[in-house]
Amino acid sequence: MPTVLQTQQPSPVPLPATLRMGETNLTVSDLDRSVAWYQSALGLRVHELDPPMARLGDGSKTVLVLSEDPAAAQPGRHSGLYHYALLYPSREELARAALRLGAAPTPIQGASDHGTHEAIYLPDPDGLGIELAADRTREQWPSPAEEFSSGPAPLDLESLVSTVAGEAPPDHVAPGLRVGHVHLHVASIERGLEFYRDTVGFDEQALLPTAVFVSAGGYHHHLAFNTWLGEGVPPQPRDVVGLRYWTIELDSDSDLAAVRARLEDAGAPIEPVEHGFVTSDPFQIPLRVVTVAP
Repeated sequence: MPTVLQTQQPSPVPLPATLRMGETNLTVSDLDRSVAWYQSALGLRVHELDPPMARLGDGSKTVLVLSEDPAAAQPGRHSGLYHYALLYPSREELARAALRLGAAPTPIQGASDHGTHEAIYLPDPDGLGIELAADRTREQWPSPAEEFSSGPAPLDLESLVSTVAGEAPPDHVAPGLRVGHVHLHVASIERGLEFYRDTVGFDEQALLPTAVFVSAGGYHHHLAFNTWLGEGVPPQPRDVVGLRYWTIELDSDSDLAAVRARLEDAGAPIEPVEHGFVTSDPFQIPLRVVTVAP
């Protein structure tokens, strides 16, 4: 069982509780293959297809941007994406996702019950990690100490699928699909905390010897990062499949300006983009911070 070193350490400069996760942008090696897979295996809708780029989501909200690089190599031992999570609006919608995976059929890497949420793990066509998740209500959540000290339980797939018994696998996801969190490989837990907790403003939910879970507004985690590939691993090369950027969405320009000012004071790079900016963490993983009306 993992050893929890500490739980629920607030940031000295906390992000607003209304923070939401925005789109995740991935480099893929074959755009046509990936778009077809995300449509058939996960039921995502194509919002825009303009090679070498595609935008996918639930029909209204983009959750995933795919950017093609045919020469991209497979990831190795370096910082970058461990997995990203697609969060379904209900347990029933996660069950329908499971039905769709079974009909595809699609290889599954694992399935867990974390107490806070139920999850199914699988790779995309380039081997990038995906978690399909549905949250329980907050009243049902275990404390961080309980959740992380005991580790996840196996997912009760029979119970999950029983919520949609007799249904055929739907062709598309229902409205309400969002990015739930991202989980990163990094070179240093301490440097990650200095950036994501002390500068960006995520509250620390749980600190384990080799992983940290952080969030805004008391959520179980919007972000996790680990050193499971080893302390001091190099940054992600530019020429591999993997994460191009991940996104947090804020409600107001004042919230955006506050985060930007903290990053500038810390010497982090800032590149303006529409409605916000892109920065990079100490491991050269890009983070996009934007304002989006709720």
